[in-house]
Amino acid sequence: MEALATFAPLILMVVIFYFLLIRPQQKKQKQVRQMQSDLKKGDKIVTIGGLHATVHAIDEDKIVLATGEGSKLTYDRSAVREVTEQL
Repeated sequence: MEALATFAPLILMVVIFYFLLIRPQQKKQKQVRQMQSDLKKGDKIVTIGGLHATVHAIDEDKIVLATGEGSKLTYDRSAVREVTEQL
C-alpha cells in the first residue's frame, strides 16, 4: 500500500499530461489529415509556407496549385495548412 502511495503522484501527472497535451494534439492531427484528404479541385488553400493558391489538380499524395499569376506549383498534400474557401 505504501508503494502505491509513493507512485500515486507520478501516475496522476502522467494521466494529466495525457489529457491536457497528448490527446488534444492527436485530435488536431486527425482533423488536419481529414481536411487534407477532403481536398478537391477549386479549393482555395494556404500552405504551411504561407502560399495562397487554388487547387488545380489532385493526385494521391500530391496536389498542383495554381497561383494568381497563372503559374502552377506541385506540393505534397501534407503541405496544406488550411482550406480558406471551398467550391
